[in-house]
Amino acid sequence: MTDSIAPTSVRFRGRSLMALVLTPEPPTEAWLEELDRLLTRSPAYFVNRPVVVDVAALPQTRPALMGIVNELQARKIRVMALEGTETAILGADARGLPPIIADGRPSTPIEPPSRSEDAAPAHPPTPRPHTSMVIERPIRSGQSIYCPDGDVTVLGSVASGAEIVAGGSIHIYGALRGRALAGWGNRAGRIFCQSLDAELLAIDGLYKTADEIDGGLRGRPVQAWTSGDTLMVEALT
Repeated sequence: MTDSIAPTSVRFRGRSLMALVLTPEPPTEAWLEELDRLLTRSPAYFVNRPVVVDVAALPQTRPALMGIVNELQARKIRVMALEGTETAILGADARGLPPIIADGRPSTPIEPPSRSEDAAPAHPPTPRPHTSMVIERPIRSGQSIYCPDGDVTVLGSVASGAEIVAGGSIHIYGALRGRALAGWGNRAGRIFCQSLDAELLAIDGLYKTADEIDGGLRGRPVQAWTSGDTLMVEALT
């Protein structure tokens, strides 16, 4: 006698993830040199972050596209997908390339870390509806929290390899060991944590990586904010 087997229900869920978009421009050698300068200033900037490459400005051939993908992967930049091209254009040449996507929703442009003191002042932020998010658990490695229009409050710690992105401020009532990016398009945002051991702090395009943060602040309660074109990080008293 054959046992009956109940049918398995297969469920699909949509999920939105945030990726950085790189837009290589010819000549690619010069563009890669500029990318290398960025990586020298902030070597952890792309660590564990998915990247989409917009290849619209490059020749639409397999050698050109695979060449830029290989160059990025050699720099330990994970290329999740390509945009700015079409499978119909590449035909059989699309085989072996990362997936080709379209209709991505653009976000606020991110300025790379800069040490220039002559940068033009930022334009006033555009007001947006304010929301907030409270997370009553630790954020594990590999997890990303994205709240583009408000504050994020974490009642636990943020592990190494985790990431929080907020349009407003970020409040962490535990240790911050991962990445915190506040003030998404809004330099009024701040970052607060009870114990600093961050891989990256950022507020509206101003960044400090782990090796740029004062070692004397490690393990201490701190706040980060912007002053002009400088990201300030100081101990809370």
